[in-house]
Amino acid sequence: MASDRRRFPFFLTAALLPFLFLASAAATDVEYCRQGRDYPVKVSEVEIVPDPVVSGQPATFKISASTDKSITKGKLVIDVKYFFFHVHSESHDLCDETTCPVTGEFVLAHEQTLPSITPPGSYTLTMKLLDDRNKELTCISFGFSIGFISPLALI
Repeated sequence: MASDRRRFPFFLTAALLPFLFLASAAATDVEYCRQGRDYPVKVSEVEIVPDPVVSGQPATFKISASTDKSITKGKLVIDVKYFFFHVHSESHDLCDETTCPVTGEFVLAHEQTLPSITPPGSYTLTMKLLDDRNKELTCISFGFSIGFISPLALI
């Protein structure tokens, strides 16, 4: 009987463990590439879902921003580093990631599925938003993590 009581917390913990590791969303700390620069596009928040990102599963990066300009064309240039090693670059048309023309508050949302062989750990993403003349409208950097195991594997 006493051993059954000692096992109950273990079984309860084991039953709840998958729910503790379920993917969540959290706001991510963002830094501008050049501190003190007055970028025409101001970024207020970056949200990553799931957080941490899971290799082989889709992840959504949402960037909330605002501008006083009317932006009709542009591109996003994304660079990713794993520790200090550059591992990935890509470029996207701004109007594919949000509705153009861009004015006031807007959200850039991009979904990406990382290859299942992507190593777990800490990554840094740098995103530049350039206008149609390649003028830098904003440049931000933020960290994200790729988890060691898929939360779905625990269920």
